[in-house]
Amino acid sequence: MTTPEHLDVVIVGAGLSGVGAAYRLRTECPGKSVAILEARDTMGGTWDLFRYPGIRSDSDMFTLGYPFKPWREAKSIADGPSILTYIRDTAEQFGIDRLVRYRTKVVAADFSTETARWTLTLSERDDDGAVTESTITCGFLYSCAGYYDYDQGHDPVFPGIDSFRGAVVRPQFWPDDLDYAGKRVVVVGSGATAVTLVPAMAETAAHVTMLQRSPTWIGVVPGRDKLADKVRELLPAGVAHRLIRTKNILFGLAFYQFCRRWPKAARNVLTKLSTKALADPGTVREHFTPTYDPWDQRLCAIPDADLFRALKRGRASVVTDHVDTFTPDGVRLKSGRELHADVVVTATGLRLLALGGIAPSVDGRRVELSEQFIWRGAMITGLPNFAVCVGYTNASWTLRADLTSRLVCRVVNHMDRHGYASVVPTPDRPLARRPLLDLASGYIQRAVDAFPRQGDRGPWRVRQNYVLDAVSTLRGDLSRQLVGTSSAAITGAPATRGR
Repeated sequence: MTTPEHLDVVIVGAGLSGVGAAYRLRTECPGKSVAILEARDTMGGTWDLFRYPGIRSDSDMFTLGYPFKPWREAKSIADGPSILTYIRDTAEQFGIDRLVRYRTKVVAADFSTETARWTLTLSERDDDGAVTESTITCGFLYSCAGYYDYDQGHDPVFPGIDSFRGAVVRPQFWPDDLDYAGKRVVVVGSGATAVTLVPAMAETAAHVTMLQRSPTWIGVVPGRDKLADKVRELLPAGVAHRLIRTKNILFGLAFYQFCRRWPKAARNVLTKLSTKALADPGTVREHFTPTYDPWDQRLCAIPDADLFRALKRGRASVVTDHVDTFTPDGVRLKSGRELHADVVVTATGLRLLALGGIAPSVDGRRVELSEQFIWRGAMITGLPNFAVCVGYTNASWTLRADLTSRLVCRVVNHMDRHGYASVVPTPDRPLARRPLLDLASGYIQRAVDAFPRQGDRGPWRVRQNYVLDAVSTLRGDLSRQLVGTSSAAITGAPATRGR
């Protein structure tokens, strides 16, 4: 038997987070051996997988983009292909693309307290589709696979769907050959995917109907940031990027706090903005005024009011009702009305999957994530030398992702300085259990019990506040909650061997 390859740090996932994590590790932990394991054939994660019409970010690219790689395109709210190009260009520029091992899926991860190493069982797929299994070890494991299930979305059972003579399409698996030009389309859903699909498909479809069970709060945002354009004209790219990023971070945080502290006023503001853009108070009142308060669920951003423009042109419409059953010609609603359709798109949400489906264990015993607490939004009790990247729910994913990656670098360097072979976060007294993702959205509520919990105080709380997190993550004392095991106490570590 040969000794498995050993790496200092393994990153799982070559998407937006994984590429950013690799950059931080290479620059802040020089000399460490790093590899990115990617189960798919290509880089990009969400931005390569999701290819439905109009796919875009609902966060501005000055905050969704990397702080070390200025966003240079014109649009602040960017489309999916532009974001994918940005990720790949970043990886190529900094040599991160050479760290990625494609078609390599982590199917098991076990930490040995005797050797202070993770043993990863890998499923590797070759060009012909043949799968082989192998193992590697690493000193630190960092999951950047996000929390969505890439293999399947939320797929509710619709009565009579097999009788429908048209095409039923799921956005997560958009067919390349779908032709909806001149056809009647019904999009079932009201979340970010639905409000993106409707105006995009309305460009060529005969008509698009967005069928929602209940309204969602809509935020009208400019597709281009005029102030950002002016700043970029006057200042060097790096300086301009930092200034615009800071401006957008502070504005987003202030608006979120406004919504949470004064929900009635926030409802009035959002309603007035939608009414101004749509110029139809009745439609706003019926279809775009939710019963819940803003940021009880994530807001849906529509750049340049594209959804409302499609409604005003008559290319699209909104119906608030419940599906009773599918019919051969469309969808019959609880009200008795039937929506005729040639294509039905079920934009009914995503499924969450903790740690990309990895079920971690320690010394062969599975660690139940739901019984653990998360520290600084990154490391998990009961899992030594492990971190997970979880972005913000009220701001750009990358803001917290980058903080988490910098925290991982601090932890790795902290271990080296103190001679630790392993560290694990440990609370000094009992914690009150709270859900990790504190939103009322259905896709979160369906799966939140499978995730670690957040606590009720200090670094055990997952705050939705970048400014506070930046201070505590980059400057906080790591020794207070991280319990280390000295390298001198580890006697079973095999010789290091890398490639």
